Amino acid sequence: MKLDAVKWGGALLVMLGLMFGSAWTAWTWQANAYGKQLAKQEAAHQTTLNHLANANSALILTEQGKRLALEQWLAASDQAHYRALTNAKTIQTHLRDRLATADLRLSVLLDTTATNGSDGMQATTSPGGVVHGTARTELDRAHAQRIIGITGDGDQGLIALQACQAYAKEVSHTK
Repeated sequence: MKLDAVKWGGALLVMLGLMFGSAWTAWTWQANAYGKQLAKQEAAHQTTLNHLANANSALILTEQGKRLALEQWLAASDQAHYRALTNAKTIQTHLRDRLATADLRLSVLLDTTATNGSDGMQATTSPGGVVHGTARTELDRAHAQRIIGITGDGDQGLIALQACQAYAKEVSHTK
């Protein structure tokens, strides 16, 4: 009886060994198949990430190019604005200096239609001038300098307005 039990025990052990071996083989095969599938998915995912990174890099380079172009335009615009403003201030200072030294005199037209009855026409020219037409009077130097200051401020305002308009136009075209 012992011999039968040993035979059956040995057969059972062989069957268990075969079952364990086949389970191990199936597990190894399945793990290998899933490993290959996961490797393919990982490769596809990595390829997708690389494409996205390349597209993002191209977009960043494009935007950096636009920004650089806008910065260069702004620098050139600032230089032009500064040059125009400096020129206007130089002209204003020169006019103010000429007014102060009596090298230049400002004059205004007088309305003479009501005073002489000749529809604003002078009969003769003045002995010191050759200007025909309406009568003129010279302004006091201080008043003339104030007028130059006011027109200078207006010129500066117009130059700043032109710079702002050019900036707004450029920024609206770049978008």
